[in-house]
Amino acid sequence: METTLAERAELAGLNASAPPQQARVDGWLIRLSPGKAKRSRCVNAIAAGEMPLDEVLRRCRDSFGAAGLPLIVRITPFSQPADLDAQLAARGWYSFDPTDVMVLDALPPCVPGTPAAPLRALSGPDYARLVGQLRGSSGQAIAAHAERMAASPVPYQGYALYDADAATLLCCGQIAREGELVGLYDIFTPPAQRGRGHAARLCGALLEQARADGARQAYLQVSADNLAAQRVYARLGFRPAYRYHYRSDDPAACA
Repeated sequence: METTLAERAELAGLNASAPPQQARVDGWLIRLSPGKAKRSRCVNAIAAGEMPLDEVLRRCRDSFGAAGLPLIVRITPFSQPADLDAQLAARGWYSFDPTDVMVLDALPPCVPGTPAAPLRALSGPDYARLVGQLRGSSGQAIAAHAERMAASPVPYQGYALYDADAATLLCCGQIAREGELVGLYDIFTPPAQRGRGHAARLCGALLEQARADGARQAYLQVSADNLAAQRVYARLGFRPAYRYHYRSDDPAACA
């Protein structure tokens, strides 16, 4: 059976976000990173298992509790069992943080918008520190981000876009390429620089770099309510592929 680009993007996203703190519970993949990214501290129900749902949830809860984390389940169109979302909703679990996965079917031979301003390559720890400070992340979250990138089976490369004098940061972002499929991650524009086209210029340059390295298709994840970012990505040729969200029975996890 042919694997769709959406399915490939889901698998690539799982690979690229793999922290060292992960394990399997029945057919589910649990991730226990203390970082800010929910995709690295949640359950991914990637396969149907043998245990009753309540037993799997109990075992997951024990693992998350031991790690000092609330139990969060990520729900995608590929989650197993197929009615998992409905079963958790029937148990009163909250739904939050809807996120759209967008895909680019084919990278063009030359991506428009390559910036004249210099791109600066950053190491994993330096990028985690930069974007973490811009977002106001805790020291623990920054360290967990750097740890996750170092442990990822898919190598990351971070870049910062500066002005012509290389003095003012305009935007930053990362690429994680797995074969011919590349993911854009952690695209962030400082508030004072927003609305000036810097994110589009950076993404164009990142895609051009990925294409030169052998990528032919791309994916990214963006909050469902971030319409401004979605418009930027649509202008670059990305289209919506699917939406995922999270569920938890802990109200604090939804904050």
